[in-house]
Amino acid sequence: MRLTCNEADARAVADLIVETFDPAQTAASAFEKEKSASPSAGQWLVEVYFGSEPDQAAVRELVGVAAGHAAAQAITFDRVERADWISASLAGFDPVRAGRFLVIGSHARDAARANDIVIEIEAALAFGTGHHGTTSGCLFALDRLARRERPRRILDIGTGSGILAIAAAKRWKQKVIASDLDPVAVATARSNAVRNGAGPYVRPVQASGTRHPALAGSHDLILANILARPLKRLAGEIARAASPGGILVLSGLLARDVPGVASVYRAHGFGLIRCDLREGWSTLMFRRQRR
Repeated sequence: MRLTCNEADARAVADLIVETFDPAQTAASAFEKEKSASPSAGQWLVEVYFGSEPDQAAVRELVGVAAGHAAAQAITFDRVERADWISASLAGFDPVRAGRFLVIGSHARDAARANDIVIEIEAALAFGTGHHGTTSGCLFALDRLARRERPRRILDIGTGSGILAIAAAKRWKQKVIASDLDPVAVATARSNAVRNGAGPYVRPVQASGTRHPALAGSHDLILANILARPLKRLAGEIARAASPGGILVLSGLLARDVPGVASVYRAHGFGLIRCDLREGWSTLMFRRQRR
């Protein structure tokens, strides 16, 4: 499915489709086709890929909710032939730099510099290659934290590809518990940790929230790059898992989600110390109150 429209509508359509359809069968993106002096100009493109043929009328109705009737009528549908999507993804997988962290595919090892903390991630089934604003936002947060914090117990909730757990393990040389609901993500995170020489430090586990024996006890640093709704639901569990004075980094949040999520976590004893916006996505950093 394709739609050309203005930036605000493009982001709204892509976000609503991601929240509505099965993420294992659907991928959506919104990006600028060309620079325009007017923010309302129709120079943004929404592309959505479905694993099976969608109900076109239902999709048009959803687009109408996000961007209006005219946008719903303007969308087009087409078929895409089968292809080696991993190879195709790697062709456009440019290195991502976030402070000292450098995320690359194996085809781009020459991009590394002497002081880089290199994380090699291939395009795969689990979320997290560093290109998305939520992941890069967390990597920048870790880079800033490393200048003044020395966490000993680290927890990465919703680890996906394991990229954040690997980044923390390589930066601090400490044990990191990396949890995810999806067994494919757990296996991918384990494989990526070994690939990056972080296997002895990263322990991937399949878990819902913090409900796993390996996650017992308090943690000096907790990372959770998920979405607003599950982050709100997990606030109590995360508060119980956080050390007094510990740091919490949350992402997967649109700008409109920030006030509600921040309010919930304040009620559970966290003080907001930083909010960063990157590519339309917010990354929040909190500190747990000491009493």
